[in-house]
Amino acid sequence: MSGSCRHEGCTFDETGICTLGNVPTSCSNRLPLDNDEGTLLEASEYNDLTEQLGAPVLSEPTQSHTFGSKQSLGLDDINALMSKRYVNVVGILGDPESGKTACLASLYLLLSRAELDDWSFADSRSLTAFEEIARGAREWNNGQIPEQMTVHTELTDERSPGFLHLRLKRLSDGRKVDFALPDIPGEWTQALISNSQYERLDFIKSAETIWVVIDGRALKDPEKRHGTIARLGQLAGRLHTMFDGNIPRLLIVVTHRDSYTVDEKISCRIQHELNRREATAEIVEVAPFSDQLDMVPPGFGIAELINITVNIPPRPLIFWKSSEQGTSKREYLNYRRNL
Repeated sequence: MSGSCRHEGCTFDETGICTLGNVPTSCSNRLPLDNDEGTLLEASEYNDLTEQLGAPVLSEPTQSHTFGSKQSLGLDDINALMSKRYVNVVGILGDPESGKTACLASLYLLLSRAELDDWSFADSRSLTAFEEIARGAREWNNGQIPEQMTVHTELTDERSPGFLHLRLKRLSDGRKVDFALPDIPGEWTQALISNSQYERLDFIKSAETIWVVIDGRALKDPEKRHGTIARLGQLAGRLHTMFDGNIPRLLIVVTHRDSYTVDEKISCRIQHELNRREATAEIVEVAPFSDQLDMVPPGFGIAELINITVNIPPRPLIFWKSSEQGTSKREYLNYRRNL
């Protein structure tokens, strides 16, 4: 017997249907209810409830996920890790929305699916941070690909960078490589170019390789192409000053390979602009995400970017440093003192 019917085995309260086939409002077994207890569940109301089955349990949050330094590693964490084993620090620069965070998210997603060619996941001290930046790629609107896979990077401490740590294992030889990958706002690069603000980017002096990320769509647009290449040259000039002429290896990472391919003419213009600033670089085209799945798969070029970053040619050692010849007659006597 249910709470609203005298008939033994009645399931009207659960199903809204009379087991005897009677109309619920005129069934003789129906128990009367007080006014303050409400009315019985009508069949029409039950149908309304069944139509809601399959609807989202929770509504999508209106605020996008932000990347904060609480999930990432700080400078002290990276220094502590570097005191235990060798860590490959990578500098990552680029304007806002150039694709810096998208490259990191794509790298993480490829590793999570074991699809990064010749590399496998070994360890990470910042999985939570990787999950935060990769979550945007999983939040689609009714099956439609979002216009922006990752959100704008925001740091809790605007003066200190946040690092992502990855330890990868190369399948070809079993070598393990630790990476410290900074995810910093593009405004830091803009401030470096415009106002020579070096202080926040001092950590880049520990980098062996610097990724300069450029939005490929800006190179595709004739109206934006010249300004983009000119700003790239200005950035190279700032780095030349920052490193006293000894710039680490530069990799120009051009994103949106699915919609634009760097031709030889544009490549020569980029190299010419860098040479004016006494800098050289390699160009790597990537597509962290793709709108042309039949032509360019998601994650295109990310494995190549990692391979080039790891395979750094050693810097030539200067056995005997040259010095300008002094004019003093006692230069020979001071020779040993100057060593």
